[in-house]
Amino acid sequence: MRTLICGSLAYDTIMVFKDRFKNHILPEQIHILNVAFLVPDMRREYGGCAGNIAYNLKLLGDEPMIMATVGDDASLYMQRLDHLGLDSRHVKHIAGSYTAQAFITTDLDDNQITAFHPGAMTQSHANQIREAENISLGIISPDGRDGMIDHARQFHEAGIPFVFDPGQGLPMFSGPELLHFLQLADWCTVNDYEARMLADRTGRTLDELAREVQALIVTYGGNGSEILVDGQRLSIPSVAAEQILDPTGCGDAYRAGLLYGMARGWNWQKTGRLASLMGSIKIGHRGGQNHKLTRDDIAERYRQAFGETL
Repeated sequence: MRTLICGSLAYDTIMVFKDRFKNHILPEQIHILNVAFLVPDMRREYGGCAGNIAYNLKLLGDEPMIMATVGDDASLYMQRLDHLGLDSRHVKHIAGSYTAQAFITTDLDDNQITAFHPGAMTQSHANQIREAENISLGIISPDGRDGMIDHARQFHEAGIPFVFDPGQGLPMFSGPELLHFLQLADWCTVNDYEARMLADRTGRTLDELAREVQALIVTYGGNGSEILVDGQRLSIPSVAAEQILDPTGCGDAYRAGLLYGMARGWNWQKTGRLASLMGSIKIGHRGGQNHKLTRDDIAERYRQAFGETL
């Protein structure tokens, strides 16, 4: 039985402006803003939440299945998935569209200006959960609005337990819609900012929201994470990173660790510790899919961090 990863596949084009935005933006002229930044450094990364989560699960030795929609420009990404041995049979091509992509310009202070084109992602509802066979666990990560709604209902109707991971897609939904997601889902995972937004939109406290699911997982970056389960708050420590280069995709790496532990019925402490380690490993590499470790490498780092075997 396998884990189905519903979410986006995207290209991230990252450009570096060798100065500071504040030196080139006049606050008193913001109403007629017209600026151009010279960006001599540029790279293109493979990303998207589904791609990143699946990549990390593959590193752990799992065999995830991706469900996503892509456009006419997806050939390089599809070749990459094939090269990595990632199951892409449920990645659907939407003719006449682009694959989702972000254009990110970063300055010397690590400020970012981002433009995101959803492209084929808006047609994610073209995929149906019933099309995937032998699935024992799923996750709904940021995707097209209609697709996220449909897939939550379809997972629930099929009796397949799943994680609701709204991420940057959370603002698309109203309070009642978010509560409905939680009532359908088995688990929910958010970062601290998303947790505050979730509480604000629903008018519920985190403890009240946690009662809607089996567990509510909240990440706090370098301050670790917290798992609200059975009326308790379990504290999961962060793992010191070898170096801090790029937070892009750290949340997705963390979620891969969660899914790996959940699929094996581990207790929450061990599951959370693996998730924390995966996020720590990712932050030491640029891009969401450039850390190349074997499962044995990850197991050794886990032993060094927590004094127990993986």
